[in-house]
Amino acid sequence: MGLLNKISAWRETKRGVKHCTFNPNGPGVVRIHLIPPRFSLFKNPPYIVILNGYYLLPLGPSWALLLSRFIDEVNAFDGKPITDEAYKEIAARTVRRTAKAYPVVSSGALYDDLLDMTQILFAIARGENADVEIEKMSLRTYAAYMKAPHRMDLMVSAMTDRMGRWQCNQKCMFCYAAGEQLGKTKEMTLAEWCDVIEKLRRAGVPMLTFTGGEPTGRADLAQMISHAKWFVTRLNTNGTRLDAELVAALCAAELDSVQITLYAADAEIHNKLVGGMHHQETVAGIRTALAGGLDVSVNTPLCRLNADYISTLRFLFELGVRFVTVSGLICTGSAAHDHAQYDLTKEELFGILREAKAFCDEHGMEIDFTSPGLVDAVALESIGMRVPACGAALSNMAIAPDGTVIPCQSWLGTGGALGNILTDDFDTVWTHPLAKKLRGMTDDAAKSCPFRGEDI
Repeated sequence: MGLLNKISAWRETKRGVKHCTFNPNGPGVVRIHLIPPRFSLFKNPPYIVILNGYYLLPLGPSWALLLSRFIDEVNAFDGKPITDEAYKEIAARTVRRTAKAYPVVSSGALYDDLLDMTQILFAIARGENADVEIEKMSLRTYAAYMKAPHRMDLMVSAMTDRMGRWQCNQKCMFCYAAGEQLGKTKEMTLAEWCDVIEKLRRAGVPMLTFTGGEPTGRADLAQMISHAKWFVTRLNTNGTRLDAELVAALCAAELDSVQITLYAADAEIHNKLVGGMHHQETVAGIRTALAGGLDVSVNTPLCRLNADYISTLRFLFELGVRFVTVSGLICTGSAAHDHAQYDLTKEELFGILREAKAFCDEHGMEIDFTSPGLVDAVALESIGMRVPACGAALSNMAIAPDGTVIPCQSWLGTGGALGNILTDDFDTVWTHPLAKKLRGMTDDAAKSCPFRGEDI
């Protein structure tokens, strides 16, 4: 690609991330975020496309320019359904605009490129076979060209109220958020969080996770999520308050997905791990969320008490859950000192995962393991599972209830503050020495969590 075309592509997207939602009311909704790199005349870093807040793909400048203009034309439909005829109209306008930047390329060639690109993107976003080989890309090697993480976790609720009284409706045995920082901070108001959300949009963060504490304890949660419609939004919750009224409000706010934590199918085990009689409420929340049309996944942190994960998977399958995540213990918060006797070994965790993967494959479920370093990478690859890596200050960051920015939620109370989103410029937070140090880890080092005894 010539230098002039490269500059043209950069100018087209230099204002920041571009976003559109193709057929927002489904079926087959596709959310596209196009993220430009920091500009360089002499290097050629790819643009990044994030599909439905999950799939990450590199894109060259010429296709980035084409996609940028396609996004503009989709947004002109303002949420209306896009039929085959409407797509042809969008494509024609996209090609006409793009042809001005490529006068020696025929309109037919541009149209074919657009068709090829959108077919690939839509197939990947919908979990279908794209029938194309996608270049593998290490996000860590791309970090120098990033201006913001791809996900920000908003910890909108604290563990205690302003009087210091316990606020979360559970007292989980291994709560990573039960440390000093989240317990003693006051919560920002709705107006403050909305200002933060706008600041993150301008910074180019495409995905937000609303978490806590327990975020459903806030009466203004749906309003907050509604304010974030530009983003891919996710809610992390214990599910106990997901009644029909709240689920309807979350759907109206266009929440993209909800992750609910269930420790076990066995009520006694679950209740022991969450510190209260909440199993029935959480299961009811899962049922209500599914019935209400939310995209539901269920997360299970594993330890010795709930190691019979197959029983939990079978229970979830019968409920109608089709996507699950599983982790080991995060050794911060209340698990910082008392986790050793409950920890599973690498071999034990792998044995559970191997059995779980086989069950999920057989029953049409998807499973993801999220704890870096707790299972051997080669072993995970041998059963067809993704190898997790530390994304702190790279793919994700977190904001505590008072606005303090930390590399990820596990850094609560560790002295790892990168600044405060209310008072600091985002670029100052992004380029903090600790953030740069974390992004500077090698790919191999990032396969282990710093909180499991590794020196970053």
